[in-house]
Amino acid sequence: MAERGRPRAFDRTVALRGAMEVFWELGYEGTKLTDLTGAMNINSASLYNAFGSKEQLFREAVELYGSTTGSATARALREEPTARAAVEAMLRGNIDIFADTGTPSGCMIVLAAANCAHQNRGVAEHLAGHRRRTVAELKERLERAVSEGELAPETDVRSVADFYATILYGLSIEARDGVPVERLRSTVDRAVGLWDTLVRPDPNERP
Repeated sequence: MAERGRPRAFDRTVALRGAMEVFWELGYEGTKLTDLTGAMNINSASLYNAFGSKEQLFREAVELYGSTTGSATARALREEPTARAAVEAMLRGNIDIFADTGTPSGCMIVLAAANCAHQNRGVAEHLAGHRRRTVAELKERLERAVSEGELAPETDVRSVADFYATILYGLSIEARDGVPVERLRSTVDRAVGLWDTLVRPDPNERP
């Protein structure tokens, strides 16, 4: 028996991928409806029927980014055997994404709502929440390293997590600014080279 109802005239996943890349390149406020419909190859009525609103579409695009192109951080923290290896894999894996000429440069989570008008603060906060979760996940990985004996119990895991997250987000901005990938890799070399110093307990800290 033939299915009832009018079939969807476009591939929703393909359309969402197109929207993701536009938001990633132009930012939330810089993206016009015509940019979206052109990239998604649909008309405005289909866009609103399928996704509800520009903000809802953006939030779905962010989730798609996090589960596909932007998954290097979560994968590194989950798969690498040591915290040091996880941090290094996180930084190096993201550089490959940030500098990929086949996609917009930098990180969508960092760049897509860097500046928002008051009426769009919810969008900016949505991405800020994603960045805070990345820091929390990095901190959890370091805490696991403490529990497994890789790091000393006195290690200031929050400060170490903050440091490497700041490096990660800075690399995204530099990639968008056109900094050559060799320089990005040099920054990672230096950041990873500081690992032993950063995780060493402060001798002046009281027990």
